[in-house]
Amino acid sequence: MRRAFEISTGPDILHRESTRRADPETSRSPQLMKALEVPGVRASLEPILEFVRAAAQAAGLEPGAAYHLELAVDEIATNIVVHGYEEAGLAGRLGITARWDDSSLTVEIIDGAQPYDPRQRTSPPSLEAALEDRPVGGLGVFLALRSVDHFDYVSAGGRNRSIFVMKRRPAGPPAAP
Repeated sequence: MRRAFEISTGPDILHRESTRRADPETSRSPQLMKALEVPGVRASLEPILEFVRAAAQAAGLEPGAAYHLELAVDEIATNIVVHGYEEAGLAGRLGITARWDDSSLTVEIIDGAQPYDPRQRTSPPSLEAALEDRPVGGLGVFLALRSVDHFDYVSAGGRNRSIFVMKRRPAGPPAAP
């Protein structure tokens, strides 16, 4: 079942502290999708990805860029649910927002799970070692962070914010026949 997501130009309800304003050069307001809020459980991962797909389509993101964004959001959202909530014995929710302007699409996950900055692991696990000799974990996060143009993480006031940015590239000239 496909969900329809609303697009608005109003204030982002999960970011009351946001002071993002329209660019005076273009006088265009950033476009916002109505935020999605879901329980912090594995069953919520598919609705989160549907939201990201809808945001990428609404923002006109290229299919390859949309795929990379989905990969990154899926990996981080899964880690929040599994490690931040389930393994920590916590229950909570995830809020997902999306906004875009002429230059980029930003997707943000807001959660109240155990804080964990995915950027803490700066290098991938050893790819040269035999599979059975490699430590478990870390490769998914490494690939996720490499998949987006920019990733940021902020933890304050009991809330974690994972911020994914994909540049919107203008369509190039048609390929020569």
